[in-house]
Amino acid sequence: MKKQTITSIYSLKENNSPIAVLTAYDATFAKLLSRQGVEVILIGDSLGMTVQGHHSTVSVTMQDMCYHTRSVATGNEAAFLMADLPYMSYATTEMALNNATLLMQAGANMVKLEGGQWLAPTIKSLTEQGIPVCGHLGLTPQSVDALGGYKVQGREKGQAQRMLDDALALEKAGAKMLVLECIPQKLAREISEALSIVTIGIGAGKETDGQVLVLHDMLGLNEQFNPRFVKNFMQDENCNDIPTAIKHYVEAVKSGHFPADEHSFD
Repeated sequence: MKKQTITSIYSLKENNSPIAVLTAYDATFAKLLSRQGVEVILIGDSLGMTVQGHHSTVSVTMQDMCYHTRSVATGNEAAFLMADLPYMSYATTEMALNNATLLMQAGANMVKLEGGQWLAPTIKSLTEQGIPVCGHLGLTPQSVDALGGYKVQGREKGQAQRMLDDALALEKAGAKMLVLECIPQKLAREISEALSIVTIGIGAGKETDGQVLVLHDMLGLNEQFNPRFVKNFMQDENCNDIPTAIKHYVEAVKSGHFPADEHSFD
């Protein structure tokens, strides 16, 4: 298997081949995802809930993220690795540079952070230092308390325009990818069409360049968390094991069958 790079990821975008992304937190699953054709693995701060059992991502530390990034990098064979900068680890540009360096040294190929135009100077500094950056707009889990809970963002006209402006600002600052979470599919399409960088959706419809889900959610392991945008691929016909479920997810993303309208928001 050929190792995925930022160049190969952009080639997928240019060839209109949807990009399959899943989270992983350890070496075993990293190897499994890589072998089943997952092109980007996100070491997400979602580990705060899936691994640590907390109710949000706020408790996740840099030590946690470095540990899990190193574990995933050890098991990964071909996927491009993106790692989250956790809560309050990029409050200043200096903090962002120091902490992003730790994630890259642990094995990440890119770092992801949540927020809009206020992050532009930080993203510019990171990219100038050779650290690839992915932005994250819409429902930003680290700010869930400020947002009033886990709910769809961007339905109001003014909010939608601010999100588009934020996306353009992040791209101008140097971001190479952008995650769009829990926004109307029409808005996700408008943002994706306005940008030249790669967009990855989760609960954002099918017209982004790729899709991401939390591994535990698409395997149906979290019975108490079943939002509209999640599909349990373990329930697919002729699926008897985890590798097959992951393979089905990749095939569904690549073919455009996932997400369907039932997994999207108006």
